[in-house]
Amino acid sequence: MFKKFEELIHAGLQSKKKKNMILIGSLIAFLLSVAMFPTGMVLAKMLPGKNNDTFNIYIDLPEGSSIQQTQRVSECVVGFIQKEKEVRDTEVFLGMGSPLDFAGLIKGSHFKQSENLAEVVINLTKAHNRDEPSYMMVQRMRPIIQKSCETIIPKTHIKFIEPPSGPPTMAAVVAEIYGSNDKGIRHLAEQVETIFKNTEGLVDIDIMQDTIYDKYEIKVNSVKIAKSGLDIKQVNDILYLAFEGMGIAVKNSEQYHDQIPIFLTLSEETKKFTNKNKISVENKLSSLRLMNQNGMMVPITEVVDVHAAKSNPMIMSKNLHKMANVLAETDMVSQVYPLIDARSQIMEKLSGEYDITTAGLFNLQLKEKVSGQTYLLLWDGEMEVTLDTFVDLGGAFIAALILIFLLLVIYYKSFVLSGIVLLGSFLSIIGVIAGHWVMDIFTADTFFLTATSLIGFIALIGISSRNSLLLIDFTKSLIQDKGMHKTEAIAYAAATRAKPIFLTAAAIILASSLLAADAVFGGLGVSLIFGTMAAVVASLVIVPVLLHNADLDKHFGFIERKIVPIDNPDHFV
Repeated sequence: MFKKFEELIHAGLQSKKKKNMILIGSLIAFLLSVAMFPTGMVLAKMLPGKNNDTFNIYIDLPEGSSIQQTQRVSECVVGFIQKEKEVRDTEVFLGMGSPLDFAGLIKGSHFKQSENLAEVVINLTKAHNRDEPSYMMVQRMRPIIQKSCETIIPKTHIKFIEPPSGPPTMAAVVAEIYGSNDKGIRHLAEQVETIFKNTEGLVDIDIMQDTIYDKYEIKVNSVKIAKSGLDIKQVNDILYLAFEGMGIAVKNSEQYHDQIPIFLTLSEETKKFTNKNKISVENKLSSLRLMNQNGMMVPITEVVDVHAAKSNPMIMSKNLHKMANVLAETDMVSQVYPLIDARSQIMEKLSGEYDITTAGLFNLQLKEKVSGQTYLLLWDGEMEVTLDTFVDLGGAFIAALILIFLLLVIYYKSFVLSGIVLLGSFLSIIGVIAGHWVMDIFTADTFFLTATSLIGFIALIGISSRNSLLLIDFTKSLIQDKGMHKTEAIAYAAATRAKPIFLTAAAIILASSLLAADAVFGGLGVSLIFGTMAAVVASLVIVPVLLHNADLDKHFGFIERKIVPIDNPDHFV
């Protein structure tokens, strides 16, 4: 078999047309593989979805919502969850976040403490006992639950949070909006939120800021209190006692060492207001009466004033700069492409109100045309982690290429030979990208080019360089020591070294096949498998052509022998 391969290589090297076809074909294959990124045939992502045994649902009602309203929405969500046969159990945390988990570490869910918030923890059966991965389950359930339960209380946000397969982030896509004007930041954040909602692939969209809502302040009128024969402390205590509750006495018990406090408050039904208006508040307060110094009952409404007001939202800042976050998750897609789409929409739709300029690769600077206020929009979240990771891995890849090139220059004392080795190694990227495209065809969900895929590609540089070195060193030995012409030497070296190259490739492919099915390290396995195949082709087909085009006689000090049999180069005269 290797004899026929040698004859095939020898015939190809003697034909200029065949050599040009190999080089042009390699260039076309490289360009086609690279073109798979802008065409969307292969998509890049930090890490793919992970098949977890649990996920959480965050329920955020509008500010000022009662715990009863939060419970109604939570019961709606749990009602759908319990219909799933793969759900083992659920836990509902009303008015608070669940105990700290990996995702909540960054999202701050354990700091939640409000009546309008709830968190549902869903525990699933073990991953190996389920046909449907957790991330596919989330994708299927999200639109159904949001459509049915978010409409119970307007402006409710229901978000599905999965344990991240990599570093935890605030969200897949985070738009950080900085500025000096609170109202301007809020206005711009709302516009970005609207654009996110119209961007395909983005879900669970929310603004990380307090909602400004109407409220009613009860102010004690000290003049009226004095005239009514009451005390300010009396009025404050009755108001607090009625709506918040307080301990008024203690009870002793033989079963407990400590005294048991007696807590007094109005019943839940009595606390409720019929409507959210000033008249309803005044009617509720009029039912509360206090006895003055003369023994007369005085309604609370006689000594207090009710004023409508706006809530005071919390001012968020980062690095001492005022800001607001607009959050969005991705629906089984890479966060890169929806971000680019949303960024284009921001530049197009907001250009009438703002002068927009770019600030860096994706960031934007927006200057309001009327007021002259300037705002900065920075992208963060998993997108930022992805960009940093790919840049770092790309830098590591370039550094590896440079170091290998310098070492080869020192070894061979030739820039040409060193460049041939690196070019042959670099062509393994064809197999890496094409392999991800092939895997995407045969998998149910998208098979992304991930950070682990780039790690596999960097590892391939050493493997493919080793194959080329075997071929070049043996060719050098045949030319220098045996006096063979370069065509015969390259063909014989390629055929002779084909066996160890094939065996090495087979070992790598078989070992990497164990990784290919893994959710996180599948990209590494696919890169090694298909990249190794491409590296073998490059080493045994493309590198011989490049070597034949080089002046090997000069590089290796060729001295012609009288007779050098092709089939037995060790015997010469």
